[in-house]
Formats: sequence, structure tokens, C-alpha cells
Amino acid sequence: MIRILDVTDVDTFGLVPPCADPGFDHRSCDYWEDADRGSKASRLSWFGSSAPAAPAPRRVNPFGDDEDPLTPGPPANPFAAAPPVDPFAPAPAGGPAFNPLLEGRTTLADNPFAPKPKAQLGVGRDGPRKLGLLTRGLAVFGSYAKILLVDDRPTVYAQFGPLSAYPRALRLRGLYPQLPDAPLPAVISCIATTKADRGAGHAHQLVTAVCDDLAERGFAAVEAYPQAGARPDSTSAATPEFWLECGFALAVADERFPVVRRELE
Repeated sequence: MIRILDVTDVDTFGLVPPCADPGFDHRSCDYWEDADRGSKASRLSWFGSSAPAAPAPRRVNPFGDDEDPLTPGPPANPFAAAPPVDPFAPAPAGGPAFNPLLEGRTTLADNPFAPKPKAQLGVGRDGPRKLGLLTRGLAVFGSYAKILLVDDRPTVYAQFGPLSAYPRALRLRGLYPQLPDAPLPAVISCIATTKADRGAGHAHQLVTAVCDDLAERGFAAVEAYPQAGARPDSTSAATPEFWLECGFALAVADERFPVVRRELE
């Protein structure tokens, strides 16, 4: 049985199959997201939480010197009067002005007649760094990656999205003025099959699913930027021949970095 899943959370991100070359890793690759310093390398620090460590609690003696001399700042005195507040003072940087009618409340979310704030899509700051990159456009664009599973075994991974999400693709595309300026295409930046499942046509199925999805999202075309003559394990963008088999046409016949394009219906 074949299933295709969007990568939208920690659970689906955990299904991303490993790269055939152990020196690379889809879970930490930012090659296409960073035009200058992006890397395909396996970086174990990217796989866990990216949230900063919580600061250690401050120990304070209200009757004398600070018990922790390494903690900067004056000690707090719980018996001291609170400083006066000027309700007409300008708002502090990054926050709203004080309103004495709110009586210390910090938000207006308790107004039963006001629309409730929309839940923010994504994984927040405490998720894996790569997952944050893949889900940063969920609220507007949708998912940036899909996985094809065969009998619940992750087999093929694809990464895609608007050109604005992949500065390296945008810079590479700018080298070829013969490419149409409008409408700008979506891009499939990565397509990779596990070694054990190559030759079964699963990557072609996933590309078809991605193209159908992009067409439903309103894109008129999609491009990919393969590397001619590259070994299958050393490239994340497949070969020109692969894309031609998937219904793409050769848009730029560069000897090393050709561009392939497929019009969407």
C-alpha cells in the first residue's frame, strides 16, 4: 500500500527517510534555504529541540546582599513600594502603552465580543530546526515537503515550495535571463529515494503528487535545478533524465546546471 504524507509536524518529520549517502541528511540540510552557506551535511544538533535553554532561577535575599554574586542586577525588595505608573507615558519599545482601565491585564483576549486570535500553525521555537524551515509557510502556502510510504515504510522524500522559500534556487534561476519572469514557478528542490527502493517508480509517483498539489495551490509551472552527470547519492535534485521522465521539459541546456520546467494544468 502506498501513502503520501505532508510533513507538517514532529511525527511526520520523524518519517523522513535517511539519505543514501550517510554524510548528507535531509533532516538538517539547508542547502537550498541558504544561498551562500547552505549545507547538505548531516548535523546531529539539528535533529533535536532548537529552543534556548531556560535561564537559571535567580536567588535573592530581600534583607541583604544578593546571595548569588554571579547574577547581575540589584536585589529585589518585596517590601518596597511599586514605582508610580504614568498612564500617559509613551508605549515602551515592543509593547503596548499602559491602560489604567485594564487594571493590570496584559491582553484584550478576554473580550467576549472580540474575535478570537487564530492559532499559529507550525512547530514553534522548540522543534527541530529543519522542521521549522519546512513548516514556516504553513499558514499561507501549506507544507513544503512530502513523504511517500510503501507499506508504512518511508521510501521517497520531496521538498518543494515557492521560489521565495529557497534563495539558492532564486539566485541560480537569475543566471538564466531566458527563463520567463511571470508567472514565477514553484520549485522542487529535493527528490530522494532510499537505495533499497530505487527503480520501482515511487519517485515518479511522488513528483506527480507534488505537481498536482502545486497546481491546486495556484501555480502555473514548476521548475527543478538538477546537476548534470552527478552520482545519484551526491545530489538532492536528481538528474536531468529523471525530470524528463516525469514530464518536465529542458528549459535551459546548461552543461552542468540545466533547468527543467513543467507547465501545470
